[in-house]
Amino acid sequence: MPHDHDDHNDGVSRRHALECMIWAGTGVLWTVSGGVPKSLSLLDKAEAATAASSFTFLQISDSHVGFDKQPNPNALGTLQEAVDKIKALPNTPAFMLHTGDITHLAKPAQFDNASQVIGSAGLDVHYVPGEHDFLDEEIKFYKERYGKGTKGPGYYSFDANGVHFVGLVNVVDLKAGGLGNLGAEQLEWLESDLKGKSKSTPVVVFAHIPLWSVYPQWGWGTEDGARALEYLKGFGSVTVLNGHIHQVMQKVEGNVTFHTARSTAFLQPAPGTAQSPGPVKVEDSKLRSVLGIASINFKQGDQPLAIIDTPLQG
Repeated sequence: MPHDHDDHNDGVSRRHALECMIWAGTGVLWTVSGGVPKSLSLLDKAEAATAASSFTFLQISDSHVGFDKQPNPNALGTLQEAVDKIKALPNTPAFMLHTGDITHLAKPAQFDNASQVIGSAGLDVHYVPGEHDFLDEEIKFYKERYGKGTKGPGYYSFDANGVHFVGLVNVVDLKAGGLGNLGAEQLEWLESDLKGKSKSTPVVVFAHIPLWSVYPQWGWGTEDGARALEYLKGFGSVTVLNGHIHQVMQKVEGNVTFHTARSTAFLQPAPGTAQSPGPVKVEDSKLRSVLGIASINFKQGDQPLAIIDTPLQG
């Protein structure tokens, strides 16, 4: 895992701020320059406009289409609300990333319903699977829809506006407690994929389960994630986007910004605050305040990063 090179110069308070998990409430706009994050209130539209750039993409995650229990018996409906929010954005994003658990039980009808709703946004969508998308015996339903042109169970990369994007799959061979796993073959591919890339190229890695150890006791981490991060150590700007834990958490270590997204279906408990992970019951009036989407902006040049987490309501 990379370390902050300025540990000895920045003082205890700044180091603590960089290493802590930062929880977003109604939404936080993050700008990162030189590896240092600065949070701006979403209420300050002037600051938000200054941080925004011409290249914007979206992240949605954990739509769990087919989930029909409390606290959200209509996960398809809240996914539609998220897409409606996307369609209402003043500037059209370049594309969308979906970081897994598109469906709840990997049924063909669930995939079809999800595709219909997500497709109504009118954006190109780049997917990676969650463990719920791989529940069918041959994991063919996901691969038939989203796996064309990918490697192995679905990993791949692409370039857009000077940024290199890498979609990883860490839900095939889950380890003890449900920890994610990339495997030797995918790690070798990742090393090869990054070779030849200029170290000044911004890199965005997206996968379902966090690559950093959020809470291993609940499987909230990737067993061999540190090996993947070693290959990214020399790059000046690395952003790792994940889902799986259904809440916004952010961490910065050296050149790497880790960010997990809200679900569009239901909230999960904060790490260690319940006996196990799973849907958290919230009042109907508060459900949409804990669901949402993320918008990510890149500015060319010094390449600061801005992440806006927006709840469906609040």
